[in-house]
Amino acid sequence: MPERLIPGAPAPDFTLKNSAGEDISLRDFRGRSTVIYFYPAASTPGCTKQACDFRDSLASLKHAGYEVVGISPDAVGKLAKFAAAEGLNFPLLSDEDHAVAEAYAAWGEKKNYGRSYEGLIRSTIVVDGEGVVTAAQYNVRATGHVAKLRRDLKVDV
Repeated sequence: MPERLIPGAPAPDFTLKNSAGEDISLRDFRGRSTVIYFYPAASTPGCTKQACDFRDSLASLKHAGYEVVGISPDAVGKLAKFAAAEGLNFPLLSDEDHAVAEAYAAWGEKKNYGRSYEGLIRSTIVVDGEGVVTAAQYNVRATGHVAKLRRDLKVDV
């Protein structure tokens, strides 16, 4: 597993399918800062809460110069249903083989009820317009994370 990203490191480039089946690449966001958040599964309670928090904060994040992209191991069809059901207004990307999550160190060992297994680690990486990591947060909580991120980024509430 790659080491966790740190501020100043180059963000690994990627190209993934969005919920409409179109290719989206990190380079598509050059010139703009981007919040890339990794979440385990669409339409689960925690992931829905986090996605809706990003949806509800998108206007202020964009006003502050940030784009938002969500990445999960879900198939494109599941992402399309999730986006439609929750009125999500930012791209959701499918990383079914979790190669991008691995490159961002958002895939690894997890523990639940004393059992260890491999899975997606809820993480948020902020990348500047030049493709350089400016913030990397791992093992974040679904609830309250967006509010904390906004404080960290000094985005007005």
